[in-house]
Amino acid sequence: MRMLHTMLRVGNLDRSIKFYTEILNMRVLRREDYPDGRFTLAFVGYGSELSNTVLELTHNWDTDRYDLGNAFGHIAIEVDDAYAACDAVRNAGGKVTREAGPMKHGTTVIAFIEDPDGYKIEFIQKGTQGIDQ
Repeated sequence: MRMLHTMLRVGNLDRSIKFYTEILNMRVLRREDYPDGRFTLAFVGYGSELSNTVLELTHNWDTDRYDLGNAFGHIAIEVDDAYAACDAVRNAGGKVTREAGPMKHGTTVIAFIEDPDGYKIEFIQKGTQGIDQ
């Protein structure tokens, strides 16, 4: 077994694709409209779905906004330099919600940003999180 994807419902698919491709440097892997169901699925990620976990962006055509609730936490992305990643997001017009730095009570260097729909994305600096590299 392996993780395939995480699905996020988005209010504006083009805006979300622009964020994930232009700010986080993912690429669109596939996109398909389902007119009978009035929705579109777009899969974005850093590599092929055959060997990587990706994001499924779901756009329901008749919904432009979602209440995110309080159960979902965040998506985590490993970065070489969390400080530089925050600067790049900010310079591209993105929103940094927690500046890069060591996590409370630990040494892992983290930061948080938000996508256009308000989903939290954690940057974890490579080599600081204590997992096998």
